[in-house]
Amino acid sequence: MRPDEPVGWSPTAAHLRAVLMATGCLAVGVIFRRLDAILLGLPFLAAATWGALARPSTAPTVAVRSDADTLFEGQATTLHLALRAPSAPAGAALDDEPISGDLVTWVLTPDRWIEVDPPTAAMTVVSDGGPLDLTVDLRSVRWGRRVVGIQRVLCTSAFGAYRTTGLTAEPVRLSTLPLRERFAATDVVPRPAGVVGLHRSRRAGDGSEFADVRPFRPGDRLRRINWPVSSRTGELHVTSTYSDLDTEVMLLLDTEHDLGRSEGVDGRASSLDTAVRAAAAVAEHYLRHGDRVSLIDLGERVRNVPAGTGRRHLRRILDILVVASPNVSRGSPPGRVRRLRAGDLVIAFSPLTGTAVMNHIAAIVQRGHTVIVVDTLPEIMVQDDPEMVWRSLAWRIRLLERSAEIERLGDLGVPIVRWLGDGSLDEVLRDVSRTAGAPRIR
Repeated sequence: MRPDEPVGWSPTAAHLRAVLMATGCLAVGVIFRRLDAILLGLPFLAAATWGALARPSTAPTVAVRSDADTLFEGQATTLHLALRAPSAPAGAALDDEPISGDLVTWVLTPDRWIEVDPPTAAMTVVSDGGPLDLTVDLRSVRWGRRVVGIQRVLCTSAFGAYRTTGLTAEPVRLSTLPLRERFAATDVVPRPAGVVGLHRSRRAGDGSEFADVRPFRPGDRLRRINWPVSSRTGELHVTSTYSDLDTEVMLLLDTEHDLGRSEGVDGRASSLDTAVRAAAAVAEHYLRHGDRVSLIDLGERVRNVPAGTGRRHLRRILDILVVASPNVSRGSPPGRVRRLRAGDLVIAFSPLTGTAVMNHIAAIVQRGHTVIVVDTLPEIMVQDDPEMVWRSLAWRIRLLERSAEIERLGDLGVPIVRWLGDGSLDEVLRDVSRTAGAPRIR
């Protein structure tokens, strides 16, 4: 089926065979005066005549829509395929005119990360000749942008005599956001600096965390007066609180390589799967606590997202993450990462197999910033396969080099943790916060 093919009804091979059989049998019976030949051709003549009389005069139009165009991993939606009569002049009666034939068959374009019910992605239904609505359930099993197209829509008239040609529909585009795993971390950041977040300060100020009740002093706000204590003691007392602080969290996404096999939300995850899902979970956590979050892609395939707050900013980050894809970088200089503010927290998501990300992390640490690295390398088992012996040997050598590079980062004071979901960063956040709060020797 070609997109530029005109829409209409064309005779099928079965209809042409019926016409030829009827014509041939009747011709033989008349010429040779054979009654049996005429009787043999009558059923074919009846079928061909009935099919021709039942031929629809107008071809239907196809419209496809989805209940939702944005999903999370593992969520499902319903795809609707509607066949309707084409637009007609006012007063034209199309209700009594067959427009969708006797049978309707549609086939979806297969997609690796879209599960379809039925699994064959095809369905044939019986039509009454009028408008028809078909539905199919779709389930997206991996983050990214998906296109669900209609590979074929065929309407067949009575007796299979005529079939539509050139019947097409616009594809449906779905955006599957990374699965936001349940993630929570200790309410600790190394050096909170702002005054609008939810992290408790060590000093009193405007905030929501209770500190104590003290006597009123000039300059205290009247709304802070604790009237029950004041009426009981006869002197004005106010309720003091700890000031709320925030910080900026920079997420470094390494898309230089994608190692491992991706099997969707129900199976194993590749290194890029883990990095994207972990970045989405961490961004949601810190944005929920009032912090500012930014995103930088070291592979230069994802547009960088400046620091921001709020739900709208979270959706912006998720929309950017869905287009992440592997890209072998060419060793861009470490200075490409913008200058950070003192107290910012940098969390890098990387399998730590490339030299570019190592150089970026080392450059940031040497500037005096706090960096936490989340190791996203999956558990890859090296099997002794005779046909893959050289590849296995090369991978073992690369793992040894990777261990040496990780030790170099450890000498710089960079903590490296594996992503395990909820609580993955608790211990390391406590350690870096304790280190940041320790007195420094000058």
